[in-house]
Amino acid sequence: MTRQSERDEVLAKATLAKKVAPEIAQLGTGVKNQILLAAAEALLERSAEIIEANSRDIAAGRESGMAESLIDRLALDEDRIEGIAGGLRQVAGLTDPVGEVLQGRVMENGIQMRQIRVPLGVMGMVYEARPNVTVDAFGLALKSGNVALLRGSSTAVHSNTTLVDILQDVLASFDLPRETVQLLPCATRDSVQDLITARGLVDVVIPRGGAGLINAVVMGATVPTIETGTGNCHFYIDGDVDVDSAIAMLINGKTRRCSVCNATETALIDSALPDVDKLRVVRALQDAGVTVHGRVAELEAFGATEVVEATETDWDSEYLSFDIAVAVVDGVDAAIEHIEKYSTHHTEAIATNNVFTAQRFADRVDAAAVMINASTAFTDGEQYGMGAEIGISTQKLHARGPMALPELTSTKWILQGTGHTRP
Repeated sequence: MTRQSERDEVLAKATLAKKVAPEIAQLGTGVKNQILLAAAEALLERSAEIIEANSRDIAAGRESGMAESLIDRLALDEDRIEGIAGGLRQVAGLTDPVGEVLQGRVMENGIQMRQIRVPLGVMGMVYEARPNVTVDAFGLALKSGNVALLRGSSTAVHSNTTLVDILQDVLASFDLPRETVQLLPCATRDSVQDLITARGLVDVVIPRGGAGLINAVVMGATVPTIETGTGNCHFYIDGDVDVDSAIAMLINGKTRRCSVCNATETALIDSALPDVDKLRVVRALQDAGVTVHGRVAELEAFGATEVVEATETDWDSEYLSFDIAVAVVDGVDAAIEHIEKYSTHHTEAIATNNVFTAQRFADRVDAAAVMINASTAFTDGEQYGMGAEIGISTQKLHARGPMALPELTSTKWILQGTGHTRP
């Protein structure tokens, strides 16, 4: 594919998406739910086809030296496909945000005024090797009345192509345009630039992936973007704490699934904690197979061994692997200061028995989610009761935190008069 033909394909698909967007915006809730449920069943019925395509992506990834943490993000099996289908069922069961009246009143002059939710329109998604995002994006876009333009990673091209084919077949069975969801070319990175500069055709672009991808989209886009940020998530263990509980939460946040954005990447330990308990924290991580990075002299002072000397990069790294940075800090204020310096404003957590310390942490930490005595793993749209999410927004405008159906809508003001003129 030549550079020009790639650009032509992106713009042609964006043009088709813009054309069908008004039809999709008017779909009733019942029809949307039927499509979502039918799509869930189709994914299960054609799971062998999906897994075969996915196996080709995995083989190509391993041949190219892809890290195992990224292979984990890429991999699909029967259980994961069931989970993806379950996400569509959840979305079908959620309240349709389109048409919701946010506020309304009768003006003094008699005009009836109301503000309602409306679809964003054509929603572009740029994401890396996570084929589940393909289906999540389709489901959330459809339920919120949007059309999806998906630019997935070349490392998942076979998986994504098969998934989109299945979704388009379901749409066609309802006599709806296949262009309701489209997969964009991914042979080169140039197609990302074509998408994010298709102003007038694309209404919003949502990047989901590593820092490099997100920065490239946010800095290069002329289309409005919603930033879903990386997760350098911290877990602070206060001196006044149930150590066993803190260790359980820390291990859960780090090891439950290390390749996701809500995984714990840095542990901060209060210097007031007894040395024996500091050592228990570090050894628990190591016993769980996690490599600890830190200031070796600082951690060796209470008996820790086999620590990798940390560099400045370690403190702002989203490892997405069985690695973690560990530091000792002088109380909650020092923990907050460290977080402020290195946070990506995704999820920050504290383990403490002191309600005042917990409140200070919650008040002072600037993040989309703050966990008090809970694992960072809970920053998740499904856990919040939203169903499948499109990502975790770390920006402050329009949406922040897990982005589900309401966050994929805009609003419209409707004023209804009886021939009113303004003096």
